[in-house]
Amino acid sequence: MKLQVTQENLSKALGTVARVANTRNTLPILSNVLLRTVDNRLSISATNLDIAITHYIGSKIEKNGAITVPARLMQDFVSSLPDSVLNLELTDHKLNITTDKYQSSINGIVADDFPVMPAISGGSVWKLPAKDFKKALGQVVLAASGDDTRPVLTGVYFHSRGNEVVAVATDSYRLAENKLAKHKEPVNFLVPASAISDVLRIVSDTDKEVVITHDEQQVSFKVGDVMLVARLIEGNYPDYRKLIPTKFATVTRLKRADFINIAKVSSLFARESAGSITIKVDKAEKQVSINAVASQLGENTAKATAEVSGDGEVTLNSRYLIEALNAFLGEDIEFCFNGKLEPCILRSSSDTGYIHLIMPLRS
Repeated sequence: MKLQVTQENLSKALGTVARVANTRNTLPILSNVLLRTVDNRLSISATNLDIAITHYIGSKIEKNGAITVPARLMQDFVSSLPDSVLNLELTDHKLNITTDKYQSSINGIVADDFPVMPAISGGSVWKLPAKDFKKALGQVVLAASGDDTRPVLTGVYFHSRGNEVVAVATDSYRLAENKLAKHKEPVNFLVPASAISDVLRIVSDTDKEVVITHDEQQVSFKVGDVMLVARLIEGNYPDYRKLIPTKFATVTRLKRADFINIAKVSSLFARESAGSITIKVDKAEKQVSINAVASQLGENTAKATAEVSGDGEVTLNSRYLIEALNAFLGEDIEFCFNGKLEPCILRSSSDTGYIHLIMPLRS
């Protein structure tokens, strides 16, 4: 292998894929990135066996070849170099990298030992504008569970409802659902939330679309010159629609910024009680108040003006509430509930198709 590539392009590609390389894995080669020449381009790949990312960059190739090198060292080294043209040449499993003033040699492992995710053949393909994909999935993925004891809850569930594709995630304490796009073919697959987070990091403001391809075992997301492939999570997703109320005894509408401010202030006093805050909606006063008590430190009540239908109060986890409010983009927010023990819903007319559910705490 012998080629030339710009430092900027190689550094960007390594930054995209290297985070997937796993230094703690029992297979040493999984802490490496694979460099391979493909059709007059250089492909840089990394995998942890569940997720694989490949970034293609333009290069001037004199001789084809492939090698794997340590991801962390390669990324740190290339990012430290000045903006210039790099010469890469493979000699006896050593990757020689030279510029005008720098010369290094990195020991590699033969590319034949690098695990490659099988290609998806004959799968369903659909597209989504990159901007819409990033917004919709960014609002959903935060609700996925990080607890591996229930694998299905660690994923984002893509499925059809009528002629629309819907994405949902839940950790059983909160739930986020968003409508993605209209699509004629039925969709039903479960993607690891970590893979979705990686895709969201890849999508930039200049990308036009995300191409999604899936079969019964894998899904791929192609964004510009980058492709991420992930193994699907096996298992049946819970029938979450039963949790979502359709009618509410108490509905309040207020400025999202006001709701965030009073929630943040109250959360400072809620640390002692595992983030517990009590939200009270007062129809007569036309306001929402949040109360938090810290027995050792004191207590706090913060209020905001609101449009109110019905009265009531409910106790929530302050972190879940703040994260949900930050996920919305509109100026106004609706907060709806049916008493102290039933699910609370947040929604906004500016975020069409998106709802966020939070389960109350027992007060």
